[in-house]
Amino acid sequence: MENFWEYLQNLTDANSILSNGGFVVLLIVVYAETGLFFGFFLPGDYLLFLAGLLTAAGIIQVPMYILIPSLIAAAVLGNYTGYWFGYRTGPMLLKKNDSFFFKKRYITAAEEFYAKYGGMALILGRFFPIVRTFAPIFAGVVKVDFKKFSLYNIVGAIAWVTILTLTGYFLGRRFPQLKDYLQYIVLGLIIITTIPLIIAYVRRKYASQKNNKN
Repeated sequence: MENFWEYLQNLTDANSILSNGGFVVLLIVVYAETGLFFGFFLPGDYLLFLAGLLTAAGIIQVPMYILIPSLIAAAVLGNYTGYWFGYRTGPMLLKKNDSFFFKKRYITAAEEFYAKYGGMALILGRFFPIVRTFAPIFAGVVKVDFKKFSLYNIVGAIAWVTILTLTGYFLGRRFPQLKDYLQYIVLGLIIITTIPLIIAYVRRKYASQKNNKN
């Protein structure tokens, strides 16, 4: 049992993923987090940032011209998988009971994000945990036009991967000592990407309480 929890902890530890799993596991994690509903807990944002940072430090020995297109492909395929899953299981998914890996509120969060930003949610949602995983699934549930979905999917994947990976890479080249402060960098990225979700949750709770009073 201890080995299981240790393995699960390693899956959520970006540094561990990159150190122990390398390039292939990096692609699998990006694919899973962007399309498989049980992948929402995986560390997508800071994994990409650290991939760039560790590539600059020579710890990951994969050229950037291979790393970035491969990550984009994994992210695009992940979203296509999520869309297909939502398209095929829509009504059944909405009736599914909550479990450790699935919560109806995650679909609701993606739905609200989509209602606010429309198709752009599939691009902007790449930068938000949970929404990143469930936005393509919700798009499949409501059967968003496949051509439009494909456009948003590809643009979103390119923006998400290139911005975060290249930021890590160029900072790693400019400040080589950053690799010695990975835990602080990861903590900062977690806080930055989580704040918008906390704000959205508080606003939703406030609006719900206000409606109940009325």
